[in-house]
Amino acid sequence: MKNDSIEKRVILLAQYLIDSKDTVRGAAKKFGVSKSTVHKDVSERLKEVSPSLYEDVRKVLDENKAERHIRGGMATKLKYEKLSHYR
Repeated sequence: MKNDSIEKRVILLAQYLIDSKDTVRGAAKKFGVSKSTVHKDVSERLKEVSPSLYEDVRKVLDENKAERHIRGGMATKLKYEKLSHYR
């Protein structure tokens, strides 16, 4: 990889996702980059930098993907519960 700062960011993002089990959106917010950048870093660049780290991140991303419909449903539920308290 050409740029050392990109490599460092890729590794930092990977470690953060593994340790926190956060989402791509959450990691993007924490690191001040776009969701697209996080996704490209951990799904493409990381494979070149550290294949073993890539496997660990892949597990977290797959788990988040499997659970996203549950998170979405909970967010909607909370939204309408909050709205009903204002009526």
